[in-house]
Amino acid sequence: MDKIISDEQILADSGFYWRERDGVKVLVCRPLEDAGFANGFSTRLGGVSSIRSVPPASAGGAAPEKNSTSGFSDSPPPAHAGGTDFGDLNLAGFDEDSAENIYENRRRFLRLFDGDYKLTSAWQVHGEGVKVVAAEADADNTEEKFDALISDLPGILVGVKTADCVPVLIGDPEKSAFAAVHAGWRGTSRSIVRRAVEKMREAYGTDPADLICAIGPAALCGNYEIGQEVIDAMSNAFTGHEKYFTPTREGHALVDLHLANEDLLLECGVKPGNIHKAPLCTMERTDLFFSYRIEKAKYGRTGRLMSVIGLANA
Repeated sequence: MDKIISDEQILADSGFYWRERDGVKVLVCRPLEDAGFANGFSTRLGGVSSIRSVPPASAGGAAPEKNSTSGFSDSPPPAHAGGTDFGDLNLAGFDEDSAENIYENRRRFLRLFDGDYKLTSAWQVHGEGVKVVAAEADADNTEEKFDALISDLPGILVGVKTADCVPVLIGDPEKSAFAAVHAGWRGTSRSIVRRAVEKMREAYGTDPADLICAIGPAALCGNYEIGQEVIDAMSNAFTGHEKYFTPTREGHALVDLHLANEDLLLECGVKPGNIHKAPLCTMERTDLFFSYRIEKAKYGRTGRLMSVIGLANA
């Protein structure tokens, strides 16, 4: 019990708390919520997928017809299409899970947010592109290749998909604008989070000093060992890069992408007190999160988490 209380206090001190409904559990950044932004970092709990079992025969098949307004299938999902039911809330990865499961999991996930929202994302490519979601048509198109999305539309949740990479949620309470960023090592070395802030400044007149940022659960430096390719990319991208590495063996090191993305936000002009980092490692806590590095080798696949943000409904 002492450990549970301690963990909850650590989360609270970091600016986060758990929200749970019908078995679905998400991590919420309280300062973003207090500033008027619905937000959440999903966990693997409360879904219908079975990532830790043999992939379903239907995975990779044609997606069911979508409802034109909700974006999700109107047909009910099959009974635990992934085999043995582990209750995984897999929110993406149509080549490794059935479309029926993913759409049902998304419905369950969206029920944690008050009011009606349309969820939009992009085809992530570990790049540096930032999509501006300026109209309903932009939200409907999720096949474009981007690794960050920004918007100021009500009723929209922009989201990024991760399974060890760093998710960053950004809110501008002065301009009622927001962003979701996917920052793996490639995106981090290409300063994707800085590009998102710059795009917000260009599109909405954002002042970085007004921003509130949440850096979500990811593979943290105590576990995330990388090789020479990543070391070289990060070294070329950052001055003072040594602080991001803890050497392990020849040509390898542990890397702290949380710290690197925090530094990028600070360089943009975000106030230190407005950056909140979730103290949770996806590689350590596979009871809560999907981890590509841990699960791909074990099961041949992994699920996808989603980190979302939008304007709170009145």
